Amino acid sequence: MRNRYLDLLRFLAIVRVVVYHVTGWATLTLVFPAMSVMFALAGSLMAASLTRTGPSAVVRRLRRVLPSLWVVAAVFVPAMLLTGLPVTPRLLLWLFPIADPPANYWGGLALSVIWYLRDYLWFVLASPIVFWLFRRAPLLTLLAPYLLLVAIETGIYPAPPVLREFGLYFGAWLLGFAHHAGMLRRLAGRVLYPLALVLAAAGGAWIVTHPGPRGYDLNDNHLGNALWSAAFILIVLGRAPTGMAWLARSRVADRAVTVVNRRALTVYLWHMPFVVALTPLVDLVGWSHQDPLGLAIRVLLVFVLVGLVALAVGWVEDLAARRRPELVPGVPPPPRAAAEPVSRLGGEAVSRPANEPVVPVVVPAQRQAVEVSAG
Repeated sequence: MRNRYLDLLRFLAIVRVVVYHVTGWATLTLVFPAMSVMFALAGSLMAASLTRTGPSAVVRRLRRVLPSLWVVAAVFVPAMLLTGLPVTPRLLLWLFPIADPPANYWGGLALSVIWYLRDYLWFVLASPIVFWLFRRAPLLTLLAPYLLLVAIETGIYPAPPVLREFGLYFGAWLLGFAHHAGMLRRLAGRVLYPLALVLAAAGGAWIVTHPGPRGYDLNDNHLGNALWSAAFILIVLGRAPTGMAWLARSRVADRAVTVVNRRALTVYLWHMPFVVALTPLVDLVGWSHQDPLGLAIRVLLVFVLVGLVALAVGWVEDLAARRRPELVPGVPPPPRAAAEPVSRLGGEAVSRPANEPVVPVVVPAQRQAVEVSAG
């Protein structure tokens, strides 16, 4: 049974990512650190899969993710080859991006969100071993990515890029492990809230004293991002509500959460090309980045275009999850005609489909009218 609260968090994270890429508002990264939340949710699901099926969960996770990437590659790689991208063996990274796949001048920006899948693949591949360690030494395993990141950011350890990514986002992934194990839920408030406050204060202090090129944008500050996001995850996962009845009462909200969750990868992978394509176009008609109406229209256009793509190729996510392909997820199938209550004639049961005409028949011996199917 799906956890609708986790579905709601994923919905909010995806929407926040799209809005941030359209508007560029750095404040959004502080209000809702979406990428860390997405990694935490993925880590929780990975832990659940490892608990249920063991190391074979790796294959299942890869099968769920890669087909959507291949659809993107089938469209954009030929276009990039026609506009100057050289043919090299690195093109194979579009099949399995354990490193950044090659892109040309425009593709590098339009497809920049591929970094998420790169990190996701590394985390999935590492999860069976790390999950084994986590079960034996949970606290030490949880602390390891953050200690690694502190060593990197303070210059103690000049780590390669892949380890830096582990330091930044693998901590959130492991907090997902802790969520699945029930560790966050069991933390008493007198422990959880002060811990979250200390992490947020440390992360905020590092962000303020180490501003990036875009100011206080978490994406420019690895250590501040990791600490601030850890505090956020502790609260939203450690104090998750017990029920989501209010969501089920709102048909529109419930359907929106379902659709975005079933098409999360499609929305994530395809929104950035439309952001890049629309930015110069809308500027031509006078919608500046400071114009709230122009930004709102731009956000709406991106969601509309992504929605059209989801209608066209979103069913690939259904196939990858071994679900029945759906044009619009969550739409119930049309109801089948139900049979009306059984009538009896001479002691024998007679069933009649609801759409057949009926003829009253009088049985002289019983002087009783019953209904039977005509024909």
